Amino acid sequence: MPGTWSSLTLQLAARAVLRPRLAVDLVRTAWAFRRRGWYRQPPYLPIPDPTYLRWRMYTAYADEDAVPPADDVTRFARWRRETMGL
Repeated sequence: MPGTWSSLTLQLAARAVLRPRLAVDLVRTAWAFRRRGWYRQPPYLPIPDPTYLRWRMYTAYADEDAVPPADDVTRFARWRRETMGL
């Protein structure tokens, strides 16, 4: 899969600026993926646990090092809101 996590973040940020509902969906999804106890360990940011993220990428794309396309992330965020009633 081409791309980097930084480019994915920039693409999602650009889409979120144009679509505020998507921005809310993406923030809620990111918060759900945060590492538990993130405030107790450096870097003190609510980011996903690397092991969990690698597992998620493997189960979704059969590659631990995959970076999902922005379309997949936006669809997942919308699906999560619609199915979970968020």
